[in-house]
Amino acid sequence: MSEWELRTARSAYVVRETHGGLELVRWGGPVRVVPPRGTFETPADIAPLEFAAGGTRHSQGSELLVPGGGSLRLVPGSVAGTEERLQALLRDDDLGLEVELHWRTSRRHDVVERWAVLRASRELTLTRAFGAGWNVPVGPGARVGTLAGAWSREFTPNEVDLPAGELSLGSRQGITSHTYAPVVTLRSRDSDDAYGIALAWSGSWRLTVDAVPFREVVRVSGGIDDEGLLTLGPGEEFETPHLLGVRSEEGPAGVARGWHAYQRELARGPEHRPIVYNSWYATRFDVRVDHQLALADAAADLGVEVFVVDDGWFRGRTSDRAGLGDWFVDGAKFPDGLEPLVEGVLERGMRFGLWVEPEAVNPDSDLYRAHPDWVHQPLLTLRNQYVLDLGRPEVEAWAAAMLRRLLTEYPIGYLKWDMNRAIPLGGSIRHTQAYHRLMRMLREEFPQVTVEACAGGGGRVDNAVLAVSDVVWPSDETGPRDRLAIQHGFLSAYPPHVMSSWVTDEPDQLDTAPASPEFRFVVAMAGVLGIGADLLAWSPDVRARARELVALYREIRPVVHAGEVTWHGAPADPACAVQYATEDRIVLLAWARPGAAPLRVPLAPGPRVGHPGTAGPALQHGDGRRFRVLGSGELVGGEVVVPFRLAPDCDVVILDRVPDA
Repeated sequence: MSEWELRTARSAYVVRETHGGLELVRWGGPVRVVPPRGTFETPADIAPLEFAAGGTRHSQGSELLVPGGGSLRLVPGSVAGTEERLQALLRDDDLGLEVELHWRTSRRHDVVERWAVLRASRELTLTRAFGAGWNVPVGPGARVGTLAGAWSREFTPNEVDLPAGELSLGSRQGITSHTYAPVVTLRSRDSDDAYGIALAWSGSWRLTVDAVPFREVVRVSGGIDDEGLLTLGPGEEFETPHLLGVRSEEGPAGVARGWHAYQRELARGPEHRPIVYNSWYATRFDVRVDHQLALADAAADLGVEVFVVDDGWFRGRTSDRAGLGDWFVDGAKFPDGLEPLVEGVLERGMRFGLWVEPEAVNPDSDLYRAHPDWVHQPLLTLRNQYVLDLGRPEVEAWAAAMLRRLLTEYPIGYLKWDMNRAIPLGGSIRHTQAYHRLMRMLREEFPQVTVEACAGGGGRVDNAVLAVSDVVWPSDETGPRDRLAIQHGFLSAYPPHVMSSWVTDEPDQLDTAPASPEFRFVVAMAGVLGIGADLLAWSPDVRARARELVALYREIRPVVHAGEVTWHGAPADPACAVQYATEDRIVLLAWARPGAAPLRVPLAPGPRVGHPGTAGPALQHGDGRRFRVLGSGELVGGEVVVPFRLAPDCDVVILDRVPDA
């Protein structure tokens, strides 16, 4: 039988042709097929098929469900590929359905990307249309890791023994990730092999992890939520959401680094990861030119690069009860238009940014009064607002025209796209597709504009969003200790260069534990630094210290955004640190609770940074590189000891490579 090998940076993904389709042969290690144990299992139940239709298998789930079942067969001669691309065609003539399977890899990272394109020759209703089935060779007793949570508690890591049976995760809210992130990690008990599977989709979704007893593989499938129906008319096609898989021999931490390497390929230049000041917490809905310019003065003095005006700038917006949908400058707040504020920000050496929520409309708005039929049904107000149905062509066209008008009329350099509620009945596939098209339009037509994706915090974070935005907002919780825990989970699936994090005032409404100003800054330095505090209430001493910390962040930012990430401990520990390592520099950000002992950090082992040993004043690494500590930090017994000199509860340690003699 013919085999095809797809190459990644450090691994191979091998599939072969069978009479029933394509099956996985090897992903890192070989996939061991257990012979049938009785008469109740079909060949498709046993074979590690890459895509299966319901009716052909019974003990494991299928990627395609059609009333009456299906019988997809590989079209002879349809498989074609290279080292980085593979394509195959399955067909069921009785159903009138073709399924075109796709695989894509790259030598620049270790992610395998898979999806399917479904084509109907007659009207066909599908009750499930997942994009791929992954046969993960972790064997019995595997551990499964997920990221769960709620609003203000997103991305909480959980790891459990995978029981026999099916684990199902998903969202029916029309957005992605407040409750579960669309990603799972699987690892073997008896080795460091670990695998991650993620879904690139920003609407309602489903991932299933299927562990059948006495099998050597765990099957993971996923795609759009399968509680609804997908109907294709004659000649219509549907491209499923893409699924991503990554393998590492370095456990879950290696899986995270594998995700980051792939996600860095999606990123634009460093100018799209600026230091932001957002005026929301300082002003709420009370947006006035003189007040905003006073804040802009203070922000510019700190070294901020973008000044963002949040909610409250548009017509009728004095509270959350009115105005959404009427995206015109409020003449009462800006009698001379928005130009004096925009020009004032630009004159202070910063880019100007604006907040919008294009999918939302208040009942008390001119837009809703003119187009009450544009909203998702049933009518249900949350946060005093409805959701516009972007799946309607006229609504998508209106949103595109509104965004083009704002970005053409004003020299906006930063756009924050928010979404603050769930969509009735889980939204629609067309709504999510339109959202992605609008985000791509922003990137293609306004490449100078940095786009931040937000959804009431981390409600819409996934790999599809990362492909069309520059930064994302992980959570509305900005209290530093709670935020550190959220970021710990976030970085296990998503990279620091997209992780927007703000310094805000204390006490936080949820996280009331005291923390130094330095602690707040160092938490925010772990990703894309932002400031959301009332700068006019800061003392001169606090402002001076903040100016120093912003300058420190500028120095370490390239390493934080491009370095390989390793955690030492966790935020629940008395002390912990996160390490960012590039070829020539290592940065450690460390935090401690009151009374914690000095933190000893063995730098991450492996081919990137070897086990440290002392070499005079520098660390000698396994690959021959030597690093010297700059500023804070001491070398003791081949480890870096963090002395917490920046503040009693946090520190920043920088190690630079010593040039070869």
